[in-house]
Amino acid sequence: MFFTGDSSTRKRVDLGGRSSKERDRQKLLEQAQLERKRRLNLRQQNSAALKIQKCFRGRKAVEAERSKMREQFCLTFGKHCQKVDRNCFNSDSGFLQQLLFFFNAHNNGDFVALVEACRLLHRFVQASAGDIIVDLFVGMDYKSKNAIVDNRVKQLAFACLQAVHHNRDQLEDQLLMSSECTSVPAVILLEAVVILTDPKLPWACSVVGYLLRRNIFVLLRDIVVIAKQSTMAQSGNRQLSSLEHVLILIASHIGQQPCTCTNIDPRWSFSSQVLTIPFMWQLFPHLKEVFTTSGMSKHYIHQMALCVHGHVNILPDDLSQEFPGYACLLGNILETAVVALSQLNSSFDMAIDFAVISAFMLEALPPIKSSNRENKGDSSLGVDEMAIDEECVVESMNGDLEQQIISAIDSRLLQQLVNVLSRGTSLSGSPEDGLENKEVEAVGAICAFLHVTFSTLPQQIMTVLAYRTELVPMLWNFMKCCHENQQWPSLSGPTAHLSGDGPGWLLPLAVFCPVYKHMLMIVDNEEFYEQEKPLSLKDIRGLIVILKQVLWQLLWVIPMKSPNAVKSSTILSAIRRNSVDFIQERVSIVTSELLAQLQDWNNRRQFTSPNVFHAQDAVDEVFISQALTENTRAYDILRQAPFLVPFTSRVKIFTSQLVAARQRNGPQAVFTQHRFRIRRDRLFEDAFNQLSALTEEDLRGVIRVTFVNELGVEEAGIDGGGIFKDFMENITRAAFDVQYGLFKETADHLLYPNPGSVLIHEQHLQFFHFLGSILGKAMFEGILVDIPFATFFLSKLKQKYNYLNDLPSLDPELYRHLIFLKHYEGDISELELYFVIVNNEYGEQTEEELLPGGKDIRVTNENVITFIHLIANHRLNFQIRQQSSHFMRGFQQLMQKNWIEMLSEHELQLLISGSLEGMDFEDLRCHTNYAGGYHNEHYVIEMFWEVLKNFSLENQKKFLKFVTGCSRGPLLGFKHLEPVICIQSKEQLEMKLLYAINADAGFDLS
Repeated sequence: MFFTGDSSTRKRVDLGGRSSKERDRQKLLEQAQLERKRRLNLRQQNSAALKIQKCFRGRKAVEAERSKMREQFCLTFGKHCQKVDRNCFNSDSGFLQQLLFFFNAHNNGDFVALVEACRLLHRFVQASAGDIIVDLFVGMDYKSKNAIVDNRVKQLAFACLQAVHHNRDQLEDQLLMSSECTSVPAVILLEAVVILTDPKLPWACSVVGYLLRRNIFVLLRDIVVIAKQSTMAQSGNRQLSSLEHVLILIASHIGQQPCTCTNIDPRWSFSSQVLTIPFMWQLFPHLKEVFTTSGMSKHYIHQMALCVHGHVNILPDDLSQEFPGYACLLGNILETAVVALSQLNSSFDMAIDFAVISAFMLEALPPIKSSNRENKGDSSLGVDEMAIDEECVVESMNGDLEQQIISAIDSRLLQQLVNVLSRGTSLSGSPEDGLENKEVEAVGAICAFLHVTFSTLPQQIMTVLAYRTELVPMLWNFMKCCHENQQWPSLSGPTAHLSGDGPGWLLPLAVFCPVYKHMLMIVDNEEFYEQEKPLSLKDIRGLIVILKQVLWQLLWVIPMKSPNAVKSSTILSAIRRNSVDFIQERVSIVTSELLAQLQDWNNRRQFTSPNVFHAQDAVDEVFISQALTENTRAYDILRQAPFLVPFTSRVKIFTSQLVAARQRNGPQAVFTQHRFRIRRDRLFEDAFNQLSALTEEDLRGVIRVTFVNELGVEEAGIDGGGIFKDFMENITRAAFDVQYGLFKETADHLLYPNPGSVLIHEQHLQFFHFLGSILGKAMFEGILVDIPFATFFLSKLKQKYNYLNDLPSLDPELYRHLIFLKHYEGDISELELYFVIVNNEYGEQTEEELLPGGKDIRVTNENVITFIHLIANHRLNFQIRQQSSHFMRGFQQLMQKNWIEMLSEHELQLLISGSLEGMDFEDLRCHTNYAGGYHNEHYVIEMFWEVLKNFSLENQKKFLKFVTGCSRGPLLGFKHLEPVICIQSKEQLEMKLLYAINADAGFDLS
């Protein structure tokens, strides 16, 4: 340090504000605390060392005593028990006392001695009968010595199992041998346990209780896991093995009368330790039989249900990633469920417990690896299936384990479960005194189970639930009772296993809607309208009200995510399938699908007012304006549940969308008009050759037409839009004429694609694409064309699938034959029908198989429903799939998919062709302009309207055709007619009008 010249020393200042004395005091305290901790740690170390030394010395002393006892035992009874007789097992003998004192499973000599002792025990028991086992251990005075005897017997039983457990690797090939193999150590030891745990013995409960306290199922789990790897396990030999017999005796004792065993921790129980071993019943079929028929299943299922209610994890570590413990437990429980639920002692409570734990474990499963198919036109669909929307491939689970779970949830299980729960409630009929707790429990449990099943398994179970159980009436009676009482009980408790507080209608609708929707795909018209099965038309009207209220609540009142989010596989794997948010999204979809289907039935034959489907009060001008804007609730409602919006409001929205689309093309359309010369006698060919070359953008623009008559002369008239309208109506009339061969008509004169169109036109698919674009152009420009399409074909424009109940409009005779088969009470196989169909187009017969190898598959009572729906699918979907697909592609060039989806087939037909109800001539008079001195009250005008009013309907249609280019009125009235009608002519009004409209000379007379 350098000298600065300042002799004074600077005073040090502590910026912390404390003096040096304070610092020294703090330091001293810290040092004292550290010293105290050091001394405490030293004392603890010394104490621990003393304990370890004491334990070591004690164990060393015990081991020395055991060694002494072992030597004395060998001198007294022989190293291999060669000096032992039956009296040695008596309580007064020291044989068992000494053996059990020094026995160590790790000591090979002890193991040999124990095996020999058990061999002798087995020999002495076999040599006698009756109460020989009790006599062997105590003589005639069991009551006075029961404590000593019980203690020795239970220790001997545990020692036998402990010996097998420790040497399980060496005994691997012996573990599954039957009791007849009495020469091998594993069987000798296990048979000794069988003898000692006989339920008839007075100490049975004491022995089993002791084994349970020693966590015996943990040892047995390890033994069974090794046994599964043995050659005997692979051989398939399934005689009753000694190991299986031990499991039966111990597991079946618990929970049965007069068992007094204390309850043990569920983590060490039979269900958590043994039932979590994969494919248990393949190893132990006799145990499976006892488990299902003796009441064991009831006890253990209830034990697991209590753990689910308490949210306790009781399962051991998984054997591997491929075999999750909960999945193995689920597979084993499901495999035994059918028989267990069919037993006389199975109860309502047992069915509730089973549904609860199955739902819990199914919810934990990763989605099953399977390529799912949606019901959207696949030719193999529409049979006995309901595809789940999601496709996921996540963490791998063993394929055989997946198959065990999938196969177990079959028709028999579903029938048994629903029937047991239904019998335990009053829901098979209409509850008169309201709902009891058991009804609420039953509905909550079955709905939770089925909801998770629908979301997890690619299982074909819908037909079973719809036709072979009373699930639909049961859930409907529950919902009807709740609706009438205006009180929905909460189903978010442990029984329903629903996370979160959801409304009471949520879970029932999540199950009811998809099942009833599937039922409506299979039910025929007679069952629905005449027999009113499974619900009466009155009940269906009530159901529509409930569904409409729920759907409006979900889509408009309750804030929700986008309804399409639920279809995402990432969502399915990321959120719990029992969460309220997930179920709300799911219910909004299935409810809207069911309501749309009920609307289709009502359109087919009206059983209620169409207005019942509308949310009239909530749809106003504000709603309509919002519906035109994406990412609004009104827009989402229009896409997912358009039937909630009245038809007139949807037509306004549709018209606004068309106007907006035309305006987007407006500025350039003035300069990009496309003009075509069309010969009247070659109308279709000229139109196809010229208009097919237009791009989608060109089709949206202005198109003008000049007609050329038969003499090759252009017709007079300027196309301001009227000639193009005339062209559109003429070309559609020509192309859709059945004589042209592209379309056929039903018995009701409704058009659908000709399945044999390829036999007539080589370019038939290009023609269908062209006609689709022509129809799209007509709708785009607001031009009505008089073409009556069959409903099942209009479904194709909406990319919908057709089912059996659509068949009457195509082939009523075939439909009657199929319904006859459906209700045939005899043996259908005697009719010699096979899974083939014969097509007859223009005299050319071809045979097609409905299934691979169908010509060799006979139709029977079991598969007749599949046959019926495959026939309907072939006629309604498969035969016209190419023609419909090309027509739709052309149509969607101008008509966006979401525009069409907001309309039903019936409503789409009205937009295409208009409605006769729109021919309101008073409305036309109110929206007519006048020129040349005429006005509304002029006597000539009065005469004009009087003449028009007296025309026949046919002549009124011709008048409209002449004036507007279309024979039908606009849907929203003549206010929306463009251009507005203007009256100027004076001479011979009636005569000239009739002559003009009947001349059919195009626009030469305009």
